[in-house]
Amino acid sequence: MRGFSKAIITGNLTRDPELRTTPNGASVCSFSVAVNRTFKDSTGDQKEDVSYIDCSAWGRLGEMINQYAKKGSGVLVSGRLDQRSWEDKNGGGKRSRVEIVVEDFNFIGAPKNDGGSSNYSSASASAPEASNDIPDDIPEEEIDLSEVPF
Repeated sequence: MRGFSKAIITGNLTRDPELRTTPNGASVCSFSVAVNRTFKDSTGDQKEDVSYIDCSAWGRLGEMINQYAKKGSGVLVSGRLDQRSWEDKNGGGKRSRVEIVVEDFNFIGAPKNDGGSSNYSSASASAPEASNDIPDDIPEEEIDLSEVPF
């Protein structure tokens, strides 16, 4: 059986992305996303919890994220989970880390206005503009659902 790994998260960047270049010339961008959730505890009180998810994006996608994303940017990230292991050089034993290797990235919400100019648009603004004009040729009669082929 072949495995499958997919993660989709929304949240805000915890810091500005960091772009590095590997020795063989590949670009990789690292960033962390804060994912908030609200829940009720055993006493019924409303609580909030935050998870910090590490992400990495390779190639042109990583370069674009580094160029346009900033600390606080609202993002939707999807990709595969990846676990890396290494020996701690300070004698701390074996260490490991799970991160999302980004396959798709979108800005969500409006950009934070920090007094400067923003170099990006939200994901909804990058989609084709929706027209507010209602076409004149829409029939007014009710649609017979039995005629719909699916």
